[in-house]
Formats: sequence, structure tokens, C-alpha cells
Amino acid sequence: MQSLLDPRLLQRVRVGPLEPYFDIYLARLERDGFMASSVPCQAYAIARFSRWLEQRHRAVADLDDSTVREFLNRDPGVVHYPEPATVRRLCSVLRDVGVLQHAPAPVLTASERCIDEYRRYLVNQRGLSASCLSNYTSFIEEFLLGRFPDGDLHFSELCASDITAFLQACTGKLTRGRIKLLVTALRSFLRYLVHAGQMEIELAGCVPSAAGWAFSEIPKGLPAGAVEHLLEQQNRSTPLGQRNHAILLLLARLGLRAGEVLALSLGDIDWEAGCITVRRKAGRWMQLPLPTDVGEAVALYLRSGRPQCSSRRVFLRHAAPVCGFAHTVTISSIVRRALIKAGIESERTGAHVLRHSLAADLLRKGASLAEIGDVLGHRRPDTTALYAKVDLVALRPLALPWPGGAQ
Repeated sequence: MQSLLDPRLLQRVRVGPLEPYFDIYLARLERDGFMASSVPCQAYAIARFSRWLEQRHRAVADLDDSTVREFLNRDPGVVHYPEPATVRRLCSVLRDVGVLQHAPAPVLTASERCIDEYRRYLVNQRGLSASCLSNYTSFIEEFLLGRFPDGDLHFSELCASDITAFLQACTGKLTRGRIKLLVTALRSFLRYLVHAGQMEIELAGCVPSAAGWAFSEIPKGLPAGAVEHLLEQQNRSTPLGQRNHAILLLLARLGLRAGEVLALSLGDIDWEAGCITVRRKAGRWMQLPLPTDVGEAVALYLRSGRPQCSSRRVFLRHAAPVCGFAHTVTISSIVRRALIKAGIESERTGAHVLRHSLAADLLRKGASLAEIGDVLGHRRPDTTALYAKVDLVALRPLALPWPGGAQ
């Protein structure tokens, strides 16, 4: 990357006490996939920071968060782009090479310590995957903050009315699915408190069940033919388009969940055997056949679209820093944008809509519920039985004639 920069620029920015570390910073930008066009602004930001340190006789080894804040706030109300991100990235580089010491672990509040211990309990003793933790801890953080606003946890003071008040405050702003998750998380946490010896009376029984009846909903999939139209509208001439097309095919042909696509590693694809290993829920692994069109799309992306990166993830960000996706929301956002571009209206726009669409399509083509459950990785037949409600042809003979209607 250094060879792509104007030598006169390099001469101007190699100033002050940060000058010896400038090449190290450039190497990090190249490793993380930053474009050369983004480097000049960052270089000038480092030069300004270096001159500021020199004028105030600050040593690089003494850099800390307060020094960084003082520099960034030197002009109140003014943000010098891209100084904040550049300076913090520079400090991270200096820590990695040993010039700066790593920041000490933050002092946790009583609530934060409790959440941290509960998180370890969920992973080590309940077997939850890391992707599920936030579904539990976010509700518990809100509960603790509302019940113990001063930060001091007195669990012996908890009573049933506290739980009822919290549920009443939350249910009005949550969907039915989130309410059921809230109930599960709250019961789990109250049982954990007894398990950890922080409460003597278990209040989990005071948490009422969320209203919800089995098979009360119809799976929200796309109409017949809409999935093929969606795939045909993808632009495969760009690296980003190749990545998104491969992701959509994995969702549409194999019915993968967003988290399963996100976690795919290069070693999970067996090109000789033509199969792919998927990390299912609860730590299970499953091998699925790799359809020809899916394999071709993934191979095209890996050959000509995937950025150079040390990450073993199959799908990467295409904006610096280049790395794997941080959250499943990114996968769902790719689906949502693709639906909008293809002009397809759908009540559900996340990644799961393609999973539902695959199940409905298999059912229309004569697949049994057991076969569909095997493809989707369901552990319980009841989970797959929900899709029987979309098989209108099979359900029509069961319908009773309407009184007074045509025979």
C-alpha cells in the first residue's frame, strides 16, 4: 500500500513522535482491506495527532484514553473526520505491537457482574450458544436496572409484584414472539438465582405463561415463483453481488438459518463429496448435499469476489475492516434489500422467509413432513407439522360444506 501513495504525502505525514510507527499502521490498513484512496485522510489525521503530542511534550508510551479524548475534543463542537476512528485504530495497533499497554479490565458494577456470571452459567451449564445469549441477557439487564436503579442488588427483596410490574411494562411494546422469549429468560434467571444461592425462594413460578397456541399461525413464505424471480434479479457481475447471490441461494435451496450462513467456514465445504457441514442449533452438526447451482455460486464468489483475508469465514464484509459478519441482522438485511429490489412484497422480510418458502415449495412438490424436517434440521416432528397448514390441496377434502352453500 505504501508504494501506491504519493512520496510527497509520505514525507509530509512522517512527523513527530508517531513517525516510527507509521509504516506499521499502513501495513495494518492493508491487512484489513482498506482501499488506498482512504489512506491519505487517515495519514493526515495521524500527522495532526503526532504534531499535537509533540507540541505538548507527550510521549507515545504515555498515551491513554484521556489523552485521546483531549486531542479529539480540542475544538469543541467540531469533528475532524476521520480522526476519531483513525486515532483509536492507531492505539489498537500500538497495543498489539507492545508500544502501549492493553487497557485494564473495566470495573464492573454489581449488575454487570451478575449478568456476566449468568452468561457463563447459560453457556457452561445450560449449553446455550453464544448467538442466543443476548436474547436472555438483554431482558435481564432491563429488569435489574428497573428494579435496582441504584446499582445495589438485594435479591432477597424481590417479590411476585416486581415480576408482574416488569411484565406489564414490557408486554405493550413487544411482539408475541418476544414476549414468549421474555418469559423464558425471566424464568431462567430466577432459577439461576436460586441455583447460585442468591435467593432462597424460587419465583420462577410467578412468571405467567405467554399466550400462544400451537399451530395458531401460518408460516409466512413467499408465493410460488417469487423465490426464483428474486434470485434472477441478482447482479452477479460485482464481488458484492456474487456474495449476496451465494447467500440467497444457501437460504433458498438449503433452508439455512441466518446464523448458520454467518458461521460457515471454508473447511465446512467438501468440494469432492459435494456436501456442506452446517452448525445447527444446540451445538449439533449436520451434513447437507450441495446443489449444483449453490456450489457454483459459492465457488464463483470464493474465486473472484471474496476479499483477501486471513479469516476462515466463507462470507466477509466488503468494507474495511474486512472480516466476517458480526451479527445475523446483516444476513436478514441482504434478504430485505433483495426483496425490495425485485419488487416482491412480503409481510416477513428477514432471512427466515426463504426457509419458510423452501418448506412450502417442498410440500407442494410432494415431499413428506419427515423429509422436510430432515432438510430443515428440525429435532421434533411437531415443528415441521406447522407446514401442513399451507398444503391447501391436501386440506381441501377435509373442509366441511358450508350450511346452505352450493353442494
